[in-house]
Amino acid sequence: MLAEYRHGLDPRVFPLGEKWILREEKSVASARRFVRDTATDWNVVAHVPEIAELLVSELVANAIAHNTAGVSRASAIRVTVGREKNLMTVDVHDSSTRIPRMRRAARLGTSGRGLGVVQALSHDWGWTLNPYGNSVWLQILAWP
Repeated sequence: MLAEYRHGLDPRVFPLGEKWILREEKSVASARRFVRDTATDWNVVAHVPEIAELLVSELVANAIAHNTAGVSRASAIRVTVGREKNLMTVDVHDSSTRIPRMRRAARLGTSGRGLGVVQALSHDWGWTLNPYGNSVWLQILAWP
């Protein structure tokens, strides 16, 4: 599916866990562990923890790399994991107001593929803007 804009967090999503991390490169590993462990604790299908771990690392790395002017590098990023029926939702919220967009990576480029990976491996993804920043979310089919 194509990414879409949603106004506000979907109330049908049951929260499974939340973690705040600093906007620092070393925090990507912490977000990966949190999402993998939460997925495992909630008995998702076998391949989902690894996919969720990869995809959250893309979203958190983007939140760190695509920092807008005036947003402190030390500001926090919130990672939330939830469940809506058979879908696991991962939401990465930061104080940036930059809308995420797909980029075409140069053939030998080292960046520009993250959201393409998210689109290819998730059931759905999109973003939500609010007065405090934005959330980029993804969903993975996680329960039969």
